[in-house]
Amino acid sequence: MNLLLLDPAELDQGVARIAGRRAEHLLRVLKVEEGDTVRLGVIGGKLGSGRVTAIEGDGVRLAVELEPEREPDCGPHLELILALPRPIMLQRILKQATVLGVRRFHLIRSRRVEKSFFHSPVLRPEKIRTLLLEGMEQAMDTWLPEVRIHQQFKPFIEDVLPTLAGQGLIAHPGIDGGLAGLSISGRSGQRLLLAIGPEGGWSDYELGQFLDRGFYGFTMGSRILHVDTAVVSLLAQLQLLYDLRKR
Repeated sequence: MNLLLLDPAELDQGVARIAGRRAEHLLRVLKVEEGDTVRLGVIGGKLGSGRVTAIEGDGVRLAVELEPEREPDCGPHLELILALPRPIMLQRILKQATVLGVRRFHLIRSRRVEKSFFHSPVLRPEKIRTLLLEGMEQAMDTWLPEVRIHQQFKPFIEDVLPTLAGQGLIAHPGIDGGLAGLSISGRSGQRLLLAIGPEGGWSDYELGQFLDRGFYGFTMGSRILHVDTAVVSLLAQLQLLYDLRKR
C-alpha cells in the first residue's frame, strides 16, 4: 500500500478513523506509532497526509491535512474496451490496468467469450471495488475507475460506442501497422479508447465493426500474447508515446 485511501464519508472535520485491512497494514506492516505521518488521498479528491493521533485497539485515528493544489497527474483519459476474459485473468487486469491509469472499463461480450464468465463472483460490485482500490493504492492515485458491463456486442457497438469520446484503437493480430503510426498529442486529458479482444482474437465481423467506426487498427507483432500480458504491454506503450509527445 503506497497510499492510504479514505472514503469522503470517513472524513469528519479533518479527522478520520480507520479499521480493518488498512489499519492492519499501518500497524503491522508500517508499524506506525502516535505522531507518525502517512501519505493519504481521498477517493475522487486530493492527496495529502495523515498524522496518527491515536491507536485504538485495531483502529487508527488520523488528523488529515489535504494539499489544495496537489492532485494526481491524470495523463491521458484512457478507456479500456475489453472482451470479458476468464475470471482469474480479469482480477489481474482490473488491478494492473488501474495501476497503469485506465479511467473506465467496458467489459463486453464477443463471439469467443463464454456466457458463464458473466456470472463470475469477480463481477460483483464489492469485488470489483476491492481490486480497483488495490490498484489505486499501488499507483498513488485517487481516481476510482468506472466499470461498465455489456452482455451483448451489437447493442454496445451500435448504442454505447457512439457516445464515447476519444481516438479509438484496436489491437488484432495480422493487421498492418503498429502503434508507432498513432498520433498522440501529449496534452493532459487526451481521450483514448483501447479495444482488446479475447484469447482467440476478435472475429472478422467484430473487427470490421470497430474499424468502420474509425478505430485505428494495429498489431503487436507476430507473437500471440495472453490477454493480461497484452493489456499491460499496450497500456505501457501508450503511456510511453504520450510522455514522448508531451516533451
